[in-house]
Amino acid sequence: MKKVRLDNRPIGPFPAMIVGATRNTKPTYTTVGAGGCVCLDPVLCVSLKNNHYITDGIAQSGCFSVNIPSCDLIKEMDYCGIISGWDVDKSGMFKPFFDVAGNAPMIEECPLNFLCKVFDSKEICGFTMFFGNIVATYVNDDCLSENQPDPLKINPIIMMAVNYCNLKGVIGRPFSDGKKLMK
Repeated sequence: MKKVRLDNRPIGPFPAMIVGATRNTKPTYTTVGAGGCVCLDPVLCVSLKNNHYITDGIAQSGCFSVNIPSCDLIKEMDYCGIISGWDVDKSGMFKPFFDVAGNAPMIEECPLNFLCKVFDSKEICGFTMFFGNIVATYVNDDCLSENQPDPLKINPIIMMAVNYCNLKGVIGRPFSDGKKLMK
């Protein structure tokens, strides 16, 4: 198969996330494609432009939520990334819920939610990358199979280049399928 060289920029696939935080005592949200797992410990990161409304809220409160929307929330998720919190109050967009472990709104409508406490941050190219310990995880009970989150039931939105995508099916298992190549 012939390889084609592309521009040097990340194109994905990236899980679409709606990040939540409290700013001026109200929930606010933004769409994030630059974030995810950092290591095998319960740590997530999100990268936000320094001038985003929510960025200051995370810095002040020390908490953020990562909410994984299903494909039926594509319009709301996209809207959160198009409209700035400086211009529009997004506090009423979703039904928020909270955990005693931290003051960041999680989104009831999203099937998978993580509450994170910031333990470090780093500025990179006009963005602040927040690293957070996961202190609470929630999943809709109808999105479980054998007591585990089922990606097909969660039906997450995947960002790839200039497209939003979904999952078609499970094709393998981490730390398992590669063992077939071991001697």
